[in-house]
This record gives sequence, C-alpha cells and structure tokens, in this order.
Amino acid sequence: MDVMSVALSGMQNAQSTIQKTAESIATVSPETSDSVDLSSQMVAMLAARNQYQTNARVIQTADDMQKKLLNLLA
Repeated sequence: MDVMSVALSGMQNAQSTIQKTAESIATVSPETSDSVDLSSQMVAMLAARNQYQTNARVIQTADDMQKKLLNLLA
C-alpha cells in the first residue's frame, strides 16, 4: 500500500468522523432529556480536523518528493 492511499484513507476517515459528530450535535434539541456532551463532541471534531490536516500534509509531502525525484531523473 503506498503512502498516498494511506493518507487518503485517513482523510476519508476524518471526514466521516467530522460529519457524524456534526450531525450528532445538530440533532440535539433543548427540550430532550438526552443531551450530547458538547465538550467531548468538540474534542472529537478537533481531533478529526487535526487528523485530516496531517494526512493532507502527508499527501503534499509525498507529491513534493515525487516532483523532486522526477526532476532528478529528467
């Protein structure tokens, strides 16, 4: 498995986590007795955002390395 596909998979996982967490927060009604712990939901969203950004940097770095390798070979 190459680096790009692993990073892309990580980005997709982070995006899914962000979406699920946002839906969980959005569906909370003030009238219901079952409330979402907003602090833990926000921590989960921030962790997923950081995971997404890290995987994006991995893809960017791999792309830069491929460009430099092609320049060396050319």
